[in-house]
Amino acid sequence: MLANTATSSNTKSVKLVRGEETCPICHGKGYYILDVPPGDPDFGRAIPCVCTLRRQRADQMVSWRNLSHMQALLSEMTFANFRQDGAALSQDRRQNLHHAYQLAFHFAENPEGWLFFMGGYGCGKTHLAAAIANEVWQRGGDALFVVVPDLLDHLRSTFHPDSTVSYDEQFELLRTVPVLILDDFGAQSNTPWANEKLYQIINFRYNAQLPTVVTTNLALEEIDPRIRSRLLDTMLTATHYITAPDYRGGGRGGSDADLNMLSLLRDMTFSSWSERRQEMTDEEATNLRRAFLKAQSFAEDPEGCLLFSGAHGVGKTHLAAAVANLRAERGKLVLFVTVADFLDHLRAAFSPQSQIPYDRRFHDVKTAPFLVLDDFNIEFASPWAKEKLFQLFNYRYLAKLPTIITTVTAVNEMAPRLRSRVMDTHRCAVFGITVPPYFGGWSALDPAKARGKRRR
Repeated sequence: MLANTATSSNTKSVKLVRGEETCPICHGKGYYILDVPPGDPDFGRAIPCVCTLRRQRADQMVSWRNLSHMQALLSEMTFANFRQDGAALSQDRRQNLHHAYQLAFHFAENPEGWLFFMGGYGCGKTHLAAAIANEVWQRGGDALFVVVPDLLDHLRSTFHPDSTVSYDEQFELLRTVPVLILDDFGAQSNTPWANEKLYQIINFRYNAQLPTVVTTNLALEEIDPRIRSRLLDTMLTATHYITAPDYRGGGRGGSDADLNMLSLLRDMTFSSWSERRQEMTDEEATNLRRAFLKAQSFAEDPEGCLLFSGAHGVGKTHLAAAVANLRAERGKLVLFVTVADFLDHLRAAFSPQSQIPYDRRFHDVKTAPFLVLDDFNIEFASPWAKEKLFQLFNYRYLAKLPTIITTVTAVNEMAPRLRSRVMDTHRCAVFGITVPPYFGGWSALDPAKARGKRRR
């Protein structure tokens, strides 16, 4: 029986179908009929009520929640039980993990923009992503957490004749859910169909600026360029690389812990630097002073690459270490490696007895938040070593990751493809130190003693 006429947004009168007195629009019937004359396209058509659409969406959310195994994750992965200090982590790694926690917690409190977590296996990405979903639900919001390979499996399953949910319904839910959390992006099989579906979902949410969280352990260059450009849009996305090692291994150390020489260079700081003016010409003193100021400036605002060239003993390593020590003192993660040691460790990773796989070793150095490559001299290196070092530098060049290189090789003597990147003034700064070598140490020594050492 038709009753209770109302006015719809399209100015057509609505005749509500009376049912249980629950929904003020349809009174529990679940649909309504527009009061329109015969011949109107909507004449006699039952239109789903808002309450029906809301219930259908809630049922879809429950279905996806169960398929995503979120029931278990909700009980195990929350902000309350996340270990912000990790397990036996260094100070810089603890601060890095604490910052990731703060980003996730603030996002869950007020979901806006995008959050992009990168990092190795077991570093805490999934825990934080699940904690966000849990917190949003606790606050009465809608969030969908899904592991990307599962997402694609669910979409494929809708094509089965026995599927109770249509592909269009599932796909629309993924595109429009208020908060979407895509965990383990990159673990899927990269078929053309899978890549296109993921791009369509991400592109829609990017254009609509719908709150989205993505976690991955892929390197940036492994991500589809179309998706990568959207994930790295700094106007929308907060990107954070979590440096904590796999907690399943106790969280101790990392694949770069045995490579990092910074702890051995703690005495090489800006305050211990000596400009040795008494033993140099005015031109040499000016050159050395400019190198010092260049290093200080980079330490304050590191971006792209800073390359110091010059003979052995002119102070390149000291300046590079001074920058690294200052960044470390400010709680930043810094990796200081000698190129020869890095190549030795990379070769050792091929051994069956190696505790650290080659891929992980190379990935961790390549993606370090701040990297110093000391003694980058490859003119006599093997073709394999030259290729690895080029891959390492090229990645950091493209990603604009802060990098310092010290080398005795003149830029014009470098291989063309390396030289072309080093000479890109938009991403690299090159400074040649032209002072005489000093092998007496780069602490603030008595100038007279320094001159005596040079005479001998």
